[in-house]
Amino acid sequence: MPLGHIMRLDLERIALEYVVPCLHDIGFCYLDNFLGEVVGDCVLERVKRMHRDGELADGQLAGPSRGVAKRHLRGDQIKWIGGTEEGCEAINFLLTLIDRLVMYCGSRLGKINYFTICMFQAMVACYPGNGTGYVRHVDNPNGDGRCITCIYYLNKNWDSKLHGGILRIFPEGKSYVADVEPIFDRLLFFWSDRRNPHEVQPSYATRYAMTVWYFDAEERAEAKKKFRNLT
Repeated sequence: MPLGHIMRLDLERIALEYVVPCLHDIGFCYLDNFLGEVVGDCVLERVKRMHRDGELADGQLAGPSRGVAKRHLRGDQIKWIGGTEEGCEAINFLLTLIDRLVMYCGSRLGKINYFTICMFQAMVACYPGNGTGYVRHVDNPNGDGRCITCIYYLNKNWDSKLHGGILRIFPEGKSYVADVEPIFDRLLFFWSDRRNPHEVQPSYATRYAMTVWYFDAEERAEAKKKFRNLT
């Protein structure tokens, strides 16, 4: 059986038997060893090079900070990429696999339009290890169309007791929190709306991740219409 066919069957099985039920039952899930060591290393090295070359810029806050210094609210540095840039073949492969996985989930997750935020781009993020994080927030609090958040982590030998950097999810209506360690080659999925407030706890080592968002087509179209009316 061709490798591509095996991969398709594996992704489809993971989507239908794991991702869809978990999102509906608890609102989040993650897959470990998603790319494997070799390809994951290629993604990591490209992200490290972006960081070394000064290509990352401070992440921006969507709302007012009410007098609190931005670095206390959000301390990451980011870059938007499409995966087609020179030297980004491994990143393109990663984004293609995530795309396929979400596609296989299909209408079981709602009316999702299969494109990522900012013209097919993903967000590379680095917390530089100076104790900064990202305070509790919701990715899509106001109906901007974002439906599913996918985060791929790139941190080898991560020890959350020493390095911090846990992503803590506060599932709506639940009596528990969910702590997700940002370990190498882990792919996390969760609903982007008010069902999943979350925070990045302070990081004391360099912490890399890549985020992709998927949209509900109708909600995205309505958000664009409202924006046009305002402007």
